[in-house]
Amino acid sequence: MENNCPCGSNLTFEECCNPIIEGTKQAETAQSLMRSRYSAYEVMDAQYLIDSTHFSTKSNFSKADIETWAKESSWQKLEIISTQNGLRDDDIGKVEFKAYYKDSKGIAHIHHEKSSFKKEEGRWFFVDGNVITPPKITIDRNTLCVCGSGKKFKKCCGG
Repeated sequence: MENNCPCGSNLTFEECCNPIIEGTKQAETAQSLMRSRYSAYEVMDAQYLIDSTHFSTKSNFSKADIETWAKESSWQKLEIISTQNGLRDDDIGKVEFKAYYKDSKGIAHIHHEKSSFKKEEGRWFFVDGNVITPPKITIDRNTLCVCGSGKKFKKCCGG
């Protein structure tokens, strides 16, 4: 992968998330682990997603389900909303994010979540996430598209 990292860092994948996914570098912060996990969905590395999940909640996740969601989704972009703690010297952290994707039918979605992370023995792990359900909205043809393209819905995902 020669282009920018899927996580939106403006670095190449090889400079950014790939070393973390491959295990040659540790995520230094909860946010860098979050970014690498988003990139793992993009490159369909379900094993990394399982391996980077804390042992206390790992049984709640199925590798097969992760693989299915990754394969059936076209990941568009990651938007970090906020972080709480989760820095190099912290042991816990939270990252609120929105992951934009299209499903296998081409329908645009936003996965909005506030994830919890824990660092043990110098390594960050995803613990769990609370999905934030958006309020019901009506999108007409002239509304800006939810994928963030800047185009009207009718000329983008609604076309």
